[in-house]
Amino acid sequence: MTLKQHLQKNIVLALPVVIGQLGHIMVGVADSVMVGRLGVIPLAAATFAGTIYHILMLFGIGVSYAITPKVAATDIHDRSKLLGFLQNGFFMNLGLGLILFGLGYVCSHFLGYFGQEAPVAAAAGPYLIIMCGSLIPLMIFQTFRQYAEGLSDTFSPMIVSVFANLLNVFFNYMLIYGKLGAPALGLNGAGYATLMARIIMFSVMIWWVKGKIAGFEWKYNWKGIKELLRIGLPSGMQYVFEVGAFATAAIMVGWISAEALAAHNIALNLAAISYMAATGLAAASTIRIGNQMGLKDRRNLRIAGFSSFGMVTLFMAICGLTFILLRNVLPALYIEDSAVRTTAASLLVIAAAFQISDGIQAVGLGVLRGLTDVRIPTIVTFIAYWLIAIPIGYWFAFHGGYGVQGMWYGLSLGLTISGILHIWRFNRLSKKIKFV
Repeated sequence: MTLKQHLQKNIVLALPVVIGQLGHIMVGVADSVMVGRLGVIPLAAATFAGTIYHILMLFGIGVSYAITPKVAATDIHDRSKLLGFLQNGFFMNLGLGLILFGLGYVCSHFLGYFGQEAPVAAAAGPYLIIMCGSLIPLMIFQTFRQYAEGLSDTFSPMIVSVFANLLNVFFNYMLIYGKLGAPALGLNGAGYATLMARIIMFSVMIWWVKGKIAGFEWKYNWKGIKELLRIGLPSGMQYVFEVGAFATAAIMVGWISAEALAAHNIALNLAAISYMAATGLAAASTIRIGNQMGLKDRRNLRIAGFSSFGMVTLFMAICGLTFILLRNVLPALYIEDSAVRTTAASLLVIAAAFQISDGIQAVGLGVLRGLTDVRIPTIVTFIAYWLIAIPIGYWFAFHGGYGVQGMWYGLSLGLTISGILHIWRFNRLSKKIKFV
């Protein structure tokens, strides 16, 4: 394949995933915008609960990613083996969804110990329980989504995701503000809207891809589940280390003020839009690398990987420029408080500076996952965020006098180090890999 063909293939696979991922994050944006109209405390509570919820959610999603490279590297005609990955993945994800809900429920009773303002912690607890309940249908959806994507069908999950996300916004309108005869539930209404939309989402997904899962049986084997967990658990921990670092940063920012936390949420919410698009490119790169692993084609494997790095670099550079140009416009969509908007604008400038690093590290994890290389990238992620980003961010924020901006300087450094090391490792492994 030529470079042009690789780029075209990347785009065909990535675009539906990017749209689906953006759909998910746009629900978060819609939640923040609609909850932000209720005031600073509900928005800060959504941010606080969201930091814990997103750690649990992304760990679960990361674990579910193990299904894709295994399916992508399997002969399409080997139906028994393919369905084995699906069946084992279903029971793995269902069990994990129940565990994550339990963890979220327990955490909701200890929010007062995180040093947040009392009204923020009180409002965050019930919302966190509802959102974690939505992880159960989400994990079921992820099973069939990752299976379909492993078969290079990224279109079906996109359609279902967009449909469910539109429903989510509609349910938000009804339940947050009490429209169309529904009760006005405020912040909790946003949680119930997500739960309802995700129940519909996994149901529609199963119906949509039923032709690809013909022969599915309600059975599993522990050996197959352990094989998926060998890839999935480190992948999940990669997200825990990264998102956990941002969550810890949010908790620390909450020590400054509710206004600083609200500004952090706005800037992070916007930066997450470009990040989720980058994870769409990362998902496509996992499929591409998995396919080339199955074909034992080293040359095209390397081109597929480096073309993915090139695409995400260009995309994230455009996103960074957008953040700079619209830094005073975008925060105004969330809240009317001028102090919060000014602080959020300053954070968007910092976010613009780390866009390329953020995209490269996301795609780096994707291409390495396609090689089923997950242990070393997990260690790199831990070191970059927890031994470098958080300590340096804390020092800048509370000892260097930079406040919330200082925390973002530390996060930026962690992203950059992670991105550089992932590129280096892919280059090294793709030269030395031995096909069996």
